[in-house]
Amino acid sequence: MHVPHLHDWPATEAAAVALQHALAGRVNTSRPLGRVELIAGCDIAYHLTEPRLFACVVVLRAKDLSVVEEVAVTREVTFPYIPGLLSFREIPALLAAFAELRQAPDAVMLDGQGIAHPRRFGLACHLGLWLDRPCVGCAKSWLVGDCAEPGPSAGDAAPLTIGGEEVGAVVRAAAGAKPVYVSPGHNVDVASATGLVRATLSGYRHPAPTRAAHMAANRARGATGGQCGSPSEGHKS
Repeated sequence: MHVPHLHDWPATEAAAVALQHALAGRVNTSRPLGRVELIAGCDIAYHLTEPRLFACVVVLRAKDLSVVEEVAVTREVTFPYIPGLLSFREIPALLAAFAELRQAPDAVMLDGQGIAHPRRFGLACHLGLWLDRPCVGCAKSWLVGDCAEPGPSAGDAAPLTIGGEEVGAVVRAAAGAKPVYVSPGHNVDVASATGLVRATLSGYRHPAPTRAAHMAANRARGATGGQCGSPSEGHKS
């Protein structure tokens, strides 16, 4: 898959925040999602004792959620963990994995925030701009916004708002499980982002795309002797 160059990577927190502000205006969350035949889930696992991460992308066929392709790469960690700036730590490795795909997905889903972010520029926004395709954030943790608890059944959803503006949804991905926080990243609107998550529920807290990527990242870490855990598990932003 071809990944066009969007920008050089900043080395400091101040430069990263400035770049987020500069890029946030380019994010498009007004576009309904078109036909999706292939959907990619992506995730990162971290080594606990070494500055290494394992980035995985798994492409699923939308009609039956079967795995079409899986790519894993290992990279050194080059940016510190700073809440709200996770994309600068994780996206370079994810882009390396996407570049190895033989088939480009029609949409991407990841465990992280989209526009439900203090600067309206979470991980899904940043990756969506780099890939120039629909990208949906489906995070396990609340970061910003106001919301109510969704109903108890799988697929139940409640709006997620910031200042009265709907920026995503809180979705019960599985009965009895804690909800996930869905927000569009780029080239997809709130309704379509929520619909894509609901269409790919797996019976677990992770929808099928991010669950497959999470498991693949764990396998990649285990294959190299890496230990379990991630310093960024608290807030994927």
